[in-house]
Amino acid sequence: MGFQTPMYTLEKYLERTTNGEIQLPDFQRGYKWDEERVRQLLITVLRGHPMGVVMLLETGNDQVRFKPRPVEGAVVPQGVEPRYLLLDGQQRLTSLTQALTGDGVVNTKDTRGKLLDRRFFVDIEKAVNYPDEIEEAVVSIPADGVIRENFNRDIKLDVSTTEKQYENGYLPLSLLYSNKLLRWVMKYPNNDLAMKFHEKFVEPAKSYQIPAIELDKETEKAAVATVFEKVNIGGLPLNVFELLTAVFAGDGEYYASNGADFRLNDDWQETKEQWKDYPVLSRVENTDFLQAVTMLASLKRQNAGSESGRKIAVTAKREDVLKLTLRDYLEWRDELREAFIWASAFLADLHIFTARDIPYPKQLVPLAAIRVVLGSDADLHHVRARLVHWYWSGVFGELYGGAIETRFVRDLEAVPTWARSDGAPTPRTVADANFVESRLHSLRTRNSAAYKGAMALLMHNGSMDWMEAKEFGAYQYKEMDVDIHHIFPYAWCTKNGIDAERRESIVNKTMLSAKTNRVIGGVAPSSYVHKIEAKAEIPEATLDDVLSRHLINPGHLRADDFDAFFSARRESLCQLIEAALNKPVPRDVSSGVSAEDSSHFEQEDI
Repeated sequence: MGFQTPMYTLEKYLERTTNGEIQLPDFQRGYKWDEERVRQLLITVLRGHPMGVVMLLETGNDQVRFKPRPVEGAVVPQGVEPRYLLLDGQQRLTSLTQALTGDGVVNTKDTRGKLLDRRFFVDIEKAVNYPDEIEEAVVSIPADGVIRENFNRDIKLDVSTTEKQYENGYLPLSLLYSNKLLRWVMKYPNNDLAMKFHEKFVEPAKSYQIPAIELDKETEKAAVATVFEKVNIGGLPLNVFELLTAVFAGDGEYYASNGADFRLNDDWQETKEQWKDYPVLSRVENTDFLQAVTMLASLKRQNAGSESGRKIAVTAKREDVLKLTLRDYLEWRDELREAFIWASAFLADLHIFTARDIPYPKQLVPLAAIRVVLGSDADLHHVRARLVHWYWSGVFGELYGGAIETRFVRDLEAVPTWARSDGAPTPRTVADANFVESRLHSLRTRNSAAYKGAMALLMHNGSMDWMEAKEFGAYQYKEMDVDIHHIFPYAWCTKNGIDAERRESIVNKTMLSAKTNRVIGGVAPSSYVHKIEAKAEIPEATLDDVLSRHLINPGHLRADDFDAFFSARRESLCQLIEAALNKPVPRDVSSGVSAEDSSHFEQEDI
């Protein structure tokens, strides 16, 4: 990647935006400046103050085929190819192009976001006689040239025609770089004032320069993304989806076959429409989908390369997502759409029913990709058991919360073979997973993946509501408004001196319906169990069985024995997690070792 740093006059920039030599890459977001920012920019030009650098990317690189679009407001003949794409400076050059060329109408908005069409004028007398107050001399006026007041009944200022502009002394700034300017000035009634304005403001504006950074045609897409993010501090962050939207739209092969550009965003909306009945997929992001595509495409290339002796890495890195071709995307799109739907059913079988309850949303990326590799084998008993083992290893090992692209790749490479064959190497996620007893003390809210995982395991263990004889299936979970609640109520614990660490621990939480939680209230367990028995007309032995499914010792509850309850349930939860991980959970509390310091506990979810 090479670059130059030339200086160009504003007049030259306007010439290039209006003739199409400078255009926008399609990933750039739309114009969004409000009228006051535009006005201040015009004042900057008239004062001769600097406005910052413009960044341009030279076109002609086969590897960076972004679909171009003209700067908004520029009337560019159809088919004109740009020489440069504007990476930074879109809002400034769009504002200047609209305000200073053509009819000067800027499609902007007010400070409240209301859309407006405005033209900008300068009060010649005020500008010449009070140059230090040039800010007050530049005004924003409705596109028709008339400022109205008193609910549009009275006209405050009318500069809608040349005659009225002369009468009121207002010059349209759209003439500043126009060949019509001299004629306007020569016919101005006060010729001396007009000449002074021309000398003080027009001539300096003609030589006003803006520095540019020009990236050459060797610049790669990944570098474009990095550069764009570094310089576009004031805008919204760019992601790879938006870059690929422009890349795919510029795919000549697709256009030749279909007679239209490929619109990645439209295609993503179609994907979301297919997933609308699967709430667990509601938070899957378009970049997640692209990462899954990238892994599968690179895995295919790796397999092909192995046959020819070439070493090709499987990848999910951002810079490699940017190397995707439209052909890659279309090859894997349909299979991945189905694989994510399959993943939603997989999670439902584990009693994870909503996006909010997914321990690690990003773990869906390798899960879906693994499903594509396994195909229908993913539903075979042995294979599915291995997938469940891998999934819980990621959750309770808390392995999908940091830098995860490398883990994505390792799991995609290892899990399918391991799931199919007993002799295959154990995936790193399964091998790395560890959970200790004291972690239960610090699991307090849904901020923790393991917290969500433990609640799903409890429901999967056959737990049912205490008031209604319903196990927690997907329908019942929603219909009963199931959520996580204290077993020994918060108020009771506070009153009886139970420390916050144990009171808020997951050991003292379980899944209950809203109805049951209202019955429990803040009273002692020994009281609320009798209320439940009376209201639900449930025998004591039956309620004890229901409580046992939540890994609660009924005797401890009925005796209000929090210490015994906590120790017994902590042990039962350890055993439940041991079964999910298929490895021991070290007892570092009950064996006498102090629990973790509570200073790192998650904030309580209120």
